[in-house]
Parts: sequence; C-alpha cells; structure tokens
Amino acid sequence: MESIPFIDLKAQYELIKDNVDAGIRRVLDHGQYILGPEVAECEKRLARFAGSKHCLTVSSGTDALVAPLMALGIGPGDAVFLPTFTFTATAEVVVLVGARPVYVDVHPRRFNIDVDHLGRQIKAVKNEGKHRPRAVIAVDLFGLPADYAALNKLCEAEGLALIDDAAQSFGGALNNKRVGSLAPITATSFFPAKPLGCYGDGGAIFLDDDALAVKIVSIRVHGQGRSKYEVERIGLNARFDTIQAAVILAKLDVFDSELERRQAIARKYAEALRGAVETPEVPAGHRSAWAQYSILSDKRDVIAETLKEQGIPTAIYYPIPMHLQAAYREHGDGKGSCPVAEKLAQRVLSLPMHPYLTDAIIERIAKVVRRVA
Repeated sequence: MESIPFIDLKAQYELIKDNVDAGIRRVLDHGQYILGPEVAECEKRLARFAGSKHCLTVSSGTDALVAPLMALGIGPGDAVFLPTFTFTATAEVVVLVGARPVYVDVHPRRFNIDVDHLGRQIKAVKNEGKHRPRAVIAVDLFGLPADYAALNKLCEAEGLALIDDAAQSFGGALNNKRVGSLAPITATSFFPAKPLGCYGDGGAIFLDDDALAVKIVSIRVHGQGRSKYEVERIGLNARFDTIQAAVILAKLDVFDSELERRQAIARKYAEALRGAVETPEVPAGHRSAWAQYSILSDKRDVIAETLKEQGIPTAIYYPIPMHLQAAYREHGDGKGSCPVAEKLAQRVLSLPMHPYLTDAIIERIAKVVRRVA
C-alpha cells in the first residue's frame, strides 16, 4: 500500500521549482551569502504580509525567541511565563538568558495558554517574592493564535512584555489581523516543516518598536555597533542565510493559496472524524495556520499503530510537558501542577497535514481512525 508523507515538501517543490532554482542561482551569481539583497527583500515582504513595522530575519526560530529576551534585558532574577505544553525551545531560551521559566497550563481543546491560570501564576510569583515577573511567551500551538485580546490586557496591567511564539502559526489570524501583529513582539520559525519554511534553519522577529528593533539588529550580528569591530552588547551569530531568503521569497508566492488549502483540509478532517475523536476547537474570529491537525483520543496509541500499519504516519506533539522534563522540572511544581497539559500529553495525536493532501487521502486516513477509535 502506498505510504503517505506526513508533510510533503517534494510536492511543493515541484510546483515552485523554477522560482526556487532561479532565486538560488541569483544568490550564487552575486555571492552575497550572508545578509544579501534577498534578505532585505524577504523582510519587507514578510512585514507587509504580517502588518508589522519591522521584520528582522534570524538564523532559527530559537534565535527569534532568545534575541528579544536579550534585547529586553531579561536575565537572572526575572520570571518568564510560558505554557508547559510546547516544544523545548520555548523554555530553553528562558533558561539560556538566566531567567526562571514559570509553567502555565493550557486550554483542553485549543491547546494554548490558559489566561486564567497565567494570572494565578503571576500572582504566585509576586507573592513568593524571589523573582520579578518580566515577560510572557504565548505559544500558538498547532497553528492557532492564542487569546491575544486577553493576553495583551493582562500583560499591560501587569507591566509584562508579551512575546508571541508563532513558530507554528505564521499565516494565522485573529479577527482579520494576522500573526506578526497580534502581540508587541512575535517570533516565528522557518524550519522546513512549518507552514512557511525554508530549506534549512531560519526565523524572523516582528515588532513595531523602533528602539527594540535597533537592539535586535545589533544582537543578531554579535552585538556589533556602528562598525563590524565595534561591540556594543553581548550578541549572537544569528544572521539569516541569503539562499534561505531566496527560498522564502519563492514560497511566499504560493503561501496564500496553501493557507486556503489547509483550511479546506481541516474542515474535511473535522467532518470526516466527527463523533469518532475530539477534533481541534477554533474559536470565532480565529484562523489557524494548521501547522498540525491534532486529534484527542483515549485510544491514541491504538490509532497511531493501526495508521502506521496502513502506511500512514502520525506524530505526538508533545508526549512530556515541559514541567515534567528532566532539564526543566526543577523550575516547576511537579506532577499534577498542570493537569490539562498532562492529560493532553497522553491523548494527543497529529495526523498528516500539508496543502497537497488529496480528498481521497483524507478519507483514507479518516476511515482508519473511525474504524479503531
């Protein structure tokens, strides 16, 4: 039986091959491999797409998170709040700058940060008095934007910086306002499997704050000042490769149509799986980028194994919440402290999701799920 790719980058490449190849050839011809003209063009197009004043490309989604923390001066003695149901990079960057990660539970069907629990965690840290609450990193898990109306209101009231970890949600929107302009700072990833990915590592930071943008521009190039060998601050080697910018430029030409197809695929999954498993909840006004299509079931492992036998790949994002991970649990409150995330980790399963899935393949996948769910 023919196997199904979890994410089909080959099909996408066949569609945009001529533009990708031509863009890479231009870079090879001019030889400006680091921060070449394609990088500046890419930043302009991305900022225009997102509706932000600045887009600053960097070498990975992780650097897109750590650079703003550095620019904000967040470090030892500070607390940064983040959902525990996320990829390690979200917690990793907090520890790397010397701050304390504070874990927050998530919504049971939207998978994003629970704003009520966030408020309680901020109060708990204040009452403890050991760390200064400084920032919130909200994660738009699986492509769905978090509740930024509530998050912006809470962070403004508490005097906290708000960073949107949009590694999975670029292309999503909230009330017709696109990811990249929903929070004061947005970080995204161009890892190949993302809705908008390059052919290596890459990322970008979106913001309107001119002064903060200047600091981040400096940080991404070793903290340099007015010249290459004038160092104003501790920085990173976080520049975006020009060849990867050329790839993003080619992919931007089809991005809108791919996002529309992701919406259609998600609707077909929801219809085909209704009543068999719990499907993702998308609140009114929210538009997911559908980086993943994740279902919930108490028979998760049986479903995954049966799909595998039929040549259908699946993935589990994420089997262990951050507060229970060996590298991070010293900062958390142990098992039972984030019960929703702990339950999700046992029930969540992601199905193949990419713009090149056919209706026939979706029905084939759904048929197997329905049979064993």
